[in-house]
Amino acid sequence: MAKQVYWLSDAEWQRIEPLLPRGRRGAHRVDDRRVISGIVHMLRCGARWRDCPEVYGPYTTVYNRFNRWSRQGIWTDIFYALTGSTGMYGAASVDSTYIKAHRSAAGAKGGPFNNAIGRSRGGQTTKIHALTDEIGRPYALLITAGNVHDLDGARRLLTLGHRPKSVIADRAYDARSLREELAQRRIKAVIPPNPTRKHPHRYDKRAYKGRNVIERMFCRLKDFRRIATRYDKRADIFLSAILLTAALLWWLN
Repeated sequence: MAKQVYWLSDAEWQRIEPLLPRGRRGAHRVDDRRVISGIVHMLRCGARWRDCPEVYGPYTTVYNRFNRWSRQGIWTDIFYALTGSTGMYGAASVDSTYIKAHRSAAGAKGGPFNNAIGRSRGGQTTKIHALTDEIGRPYALLITAGNVHDLDGARRLLTLGHRPKSVIADRAYDARSLREELAQRRIKAVIPPNPTRKHPHRYDKRAYKGRNVIERMFCRLKDFRRIATRYDKRADIFLSAILLTAALLWWLN
């Protein structure tokens, strides 16, 4: 049985092709569509780069293109060009999820914490923080070490330029400092109170039911095996895999 491979559709290619770098010095790049299709295939299947199917060309070309454009921030630029780096919209959801770091992800220069790997209950983990719109499309994504508090990730997400009318989050984000920050920006907080509060505040329970969209978003991201388990040593490489996958699933179709 032939190995199933992934190819960018015509619609996906029409969206991403104008965003690729042009006019750079050096040797002429091989077929961008073929190489990017190979990158997406490897992110989805989670195999070693050297096991990349031959239909995509030499595996070194596929890996080097992904690695080089990750370091140059090309994938980040593509994601935020598709989503819009600023803007105001309706309800937004904020949450995070843990990613198990494989032993091959250890050993990068700068130490594990600087490469977004920290020890938590699940062992060595990375945490993905996300901000999505009301239908679950990610507008901002970042990663931290697994032992970084959710509030730190939420504050960093809110500094990326987005200004929703309301923010929906679970009890882990119930902190006075975050509520005051949202109030100053005229953003409504839809956050249930922590059970330990003596005087629990009110929140919009009906609006809170929409928080499940971000959980479904994380589930779709983790369908890609190189995201469900972290194999990459460098934080920027792993974040690039997340951003490219998110752009493909929600913004290229």
